Amino acid sequence: MIIAEIGTSHDGYVDRAHALVDAAVAAGANCVKTQIVYADEILHQDTGIVNLPGGPVRLYDRFKQLEMPPAFFAELSDYCQKKGVEFMCSPFGRRSARELQKLNPAHIKIASPELNHFPLLRETSSYGVPLILSSGVSRLTDIEKALEATILAPDRILLHCITSYPAPEDEYNLNVLESLSSIFGIKVGISDHSLDPELVPVLALACGACVIEKHITLSRTDPGLDDPVALTPDLFARMVLAVRNSEGKNKAEIVSLMGDKYGDERVIKILGSGKKELAESERANYTRTNRSIHYMRKIEAGDKIGQEDIAVLRTEKILTPGISPEYFDAIVGAVVARNVTNGAGVQWEDIISRYD
Repeated sequence: MIIAEIGTSHDGYVDRAHALVDAAVAAGANCVKTQIVYADEILHQDTGIVNLPGGPVRLYDRFKQLEMPPAFFAELSDYCQKKGVEFMCSPFGRRSARELQKLNPAHIKIASPELNHFPLLRETSSYGVPLILSSGVSRLTDIEKALEATILAPDRILLHCITSYPAPEDEYNLNVLESLSSIFGIKVGISDHSLDPELVPVLALACGACVIEKHITLSRTDPGLDDPVALTPDLFARMVLAVRNSEGKNKAEIVSLMGDKYGDERVIKILGSGKKELAESERANYTRTNRSIHYMRKIEAGDKIGQEDIAVLRTEKILTPGISPEYFDAIVGAVVARNVTNGAGVQWEDIISRYD
């Protein structure tokens, strides 16, 4: 399966979304994927600033601009069906997941930062819909916990990924696909943020990938958050052709062909050791793009934490990461030992006890 990730490149315009679907279909994609964004499911309002071509903007505000009504995605799903391509989507919380469920998707994609969003994982795994889980900026233990949380899903595919934009091809360590498949007994694929249209996708195929996901854009100068690292339609078509021409070949044959084209030394480096570890380019993102528990209001020492007082969010720019979302239910009802600020990550040191 080749997934064309249009993400939020539609920028809220139906015509642009249609053009992206048309480009993906013409390039040979099997599936078109987008994202149902609600800013408050992803970020705290005070998470910090992102520098965009038009100047610095609050990251929360940029995500707020990407919010679209459910009718937008229903129309996009219908358009994909009309064009004969599967519609897929990433939710970022329970609200967006429940809206996606109503569209009866063939698959649900969990993005890398949500691999430890345990409330979302449990929610989506209860829908009876196969899940595709991306595993960027994660360790083996994170993957294991995510798979345990989604055990009720009828099928799961695990995508190897590097959470860096763009991701260096030389850090992809694609032999890890075989390791992950062997360790977890699961089908594997690649979510690729590198710039070359062939290197990572074709070598991932050689290592057992059954899914290849890559961003598509009409132009790398478009204003979308991911447009600068996406493939233009001609490059996406080149990727699809390279993958299709390599299907049916064994690993040694593909590696040899890619070595002739890109150099044996580089291909060997991209294939890597096969050991699952954080890539150099994403280490600084660990705990920051992943989810953790954050306070949603200022709370004074001695006060009880209510359900609405905390949220499972990406930390991102300037806030302090909190404890893992797996402890969300344990924190609700606890009493804080010290004054805590709105937006701060929840720490175990903040907690005195729980009310019975």
